[in-house]
Amino acid sequence: MHEACGVFGVYAPDEDVARLTFFALFALQHRGQESAGIATTDGQGIHLCADMGLVSQVFSEESLGRLTGDIAIGHNRYSTRGSSRVSNVQPIIVGEGANTIALAHNGNIVNAEYLYRELCSRGYTFNSSTDTEVIANLILSAPGSDWVARIKHAMNRLQGAYSLTIMADQTLFGVRDPLGVRPLCLGGINGGWVIASETCALDHIGANFIREIEPGEIVTVNRSGVASHQASVARKALCIFEYIYFARPDSVINGRLLYQARQAMGAGLAEEYPVAADLVMGVPDSATAAGVGYAVSSGIPLGEGLIKNRYVGRTFIEPHQRIRDVGVKLKFNPLPEILSGKRVVLVDDSIVRGTTTPKVVNLLQRAGAKEVHMRICAPPLRYPCFFGVDMATRGELIAARKTVPEIRDFIGADSLGYLSIEGLIKAVALPKEIFCLACFTGNYPIPVQLEMDKLALEIKAAGKQLPYDAK
Repeated sequence: MHEACGVFGVYAPDEDVARLTFFALFALQHRGQESAGIATTDGQGIHLCADMGLVSQVFSEESLGRLTGDIAIGHNRYSTRGSSRVSNVQPIIVGEGANTIALAHNGNIVNAEYLYRELCSRGYTFNSSTDTEVIANLILSAPGSDWVARIKHAMNRLQGAYSLTIMADQTLFGVRDPLGVRPLCLGGINGGWVIASETCALDHIGANFIREIEPGEIVTVNRSGVASHQASVARKALCIFEYIYFARPDSVINGRLLYQARQAMGAGLAEEYPVAADLVMGVPDSATAAGVGYAVSSGIPLGEGLIKNRYVGRTFIEPHQRIRDVGVKLKFNPLPEILSGKRVVLVDDSIVRGTTTPKVVNLLQRAGAKEVHMRICAPPLRYPCFFGVDMATRGELIAARKTVPEIRDFIGADSLGYLSIEGLIKAVALPKEIFCLACFTGNYPIPVQLEMDKLALEIKAAGKQLPYDAK
């Protein structure tokens, strides 16, 4: 399961804003590994460097040196709307002259196709197949005497998830959708200001966390300082998977350190699904903290029976068929000396399609584990996400097709336990009402089209013969 993106913005006249953005994106690399980009402005124009690849692959000392100015925004991408190609990298720049903005987006707009058709009929052209360009053109087309008024107008038309950083008219904007699906926070650095998807990005560049940007809020930063504008208010629907998996464990959301929340999830699993065992291990790295929580709560020793290759999936070199056939062993290598003859509790964050989990269970069994008891921090995933998570269609979700005992037999585990929704809410220690739990319950915070195609705008654009990059 993949999250949409990471966004960052900085206004700091006395700092090297491009370099700060580079290191912030480095800290947010976990949110997207397909492409990365930075845009800056010095008042004379917008400078952009963006390409396919990891942050460390896209930027160099030379390219950062060309990104001059007092304001910068940055983006890491994982595609949830539009394919993974050069024309879809962010930040994007739209407009002309004084009517120009640069924008970076984390989330997914559920009414993007409708807005796309409307904007095309009004003469707006598109150079990408992303809902991000729909947002940018919607802002450009909006009435209003200033950018805040135009952004507010656009927010009234947008449906779905969007945390944005925007540059326009020597001002940095941070925008969070009324549901607050994706996180966004405000920090300070040496008289300047930063906006980031997660607090871990602030830590990496020496910025101080000030507060979270509220759902439905627009924050403006310029030479006059920081100002807040409340655009609209709706019921909160923060994605619960930010706590389970997406955000880094050293980030803080709603005052809760995610490492502690994940420890509490593991402890909750130990309470709900105790078992006699010799060893507890979390699947590295996503369930490491939950494994610690299960071990502490159950009194079963914590161990490390899988070593993770943290660079798998982050190369553009296609593996040879013989290597591809090795499958999950590219990512994990078991330790037979640790596992042999042991009854193992294996803690993981989630089971989505059920393609990887059976292979991991089999790895442990082949390494000599006597029993494998699977424990999952998320309740069964029965419904797809339409708010910025590339999860699966409902037909692909294993929990939508099989009962828990059937899933247990399918993955080959001796037992299987999913944390209950009540146990999950207890672990995050926040009111249930502020979260989106639709992937468990099917109760979406706003109406959605139940089968949406991430390439829909691409298909429509091809029909209109709009200028798309061939890559």
